[in-house]
Amino acid sequence: MEDIDAGVEQAAPVWPVFGDLMSSLLGAFVLLLVGVVAVQMELTSNLQEEVKKRQVEEQRRMALEKALAIPLASGRITLNNGRIGISGQVLFAPNSDQLQPDGRQLLNSLVLPLRAYLSARGEMLMVSGFTDNKPIRGGPFSDNWELSAQRALTVTRTLIEEGMPSSMVFAAAFGSEQPVKPNTDDAARAQNRRVEMAPVPRNANAKNAAP
Repeated sequence: MEDIDAGVEQAAPVWPVFGDLMSSLLGAFVLLLVGVVAVQMELTSNLQEEVKKRQVEEQRRMALEKALAIPLASGRITLNNGRIGISGQVLFAPNSDQLQPDGRQLLNSLVLPLRAYLSARGEMLMVSGFTDNKPIRGGPFSDNWELSAQRALTVTRTLIEEGMPSSMVFAAAFGSEQPVKPNTDDAARAQNRRVEMAPVPRNANAKNAAP
């Protein structure tokens, strides 16, 4: 009898240990569950912010399309991700920064809608010049950087002459960088010789014009 009582006394401490183990497991599960809920809440918040951001970008794109409906319908400009593209052939003769009459007329048609759009949103217009990758030989320009810079300046000055406030526009040059097509043939190079205009926040002009 004494042996049985001793066995019971030795087995008795197992239940408190088991209870402590279950409590620990339950605590760990609760912590894990809290962590999962926190991650889900963060993901939901990030998703909502991304959806909101995309909605704002879509509204911005639609507003710009509406402002430029007439020149877009004529096919004389393109609009891609908020960037207004104009073929270099429309604006300039090869290796020239002198604006052609049709180019000036086109820029004149863009001033009023762009000015209204920029004023309503408190933004500026970045005018960027691009070239193909063919080296320049002879002429007044030493390289494609200089040509793209002069073309961007010509467009910027023309916009100002046609009524765009100088405080709303600035120029940037990219030379042969950032081609829209690989420079493998004449057709692709023609697409890379272009001027682009893009509305940007006012505090972004110095950063974007770094080149």
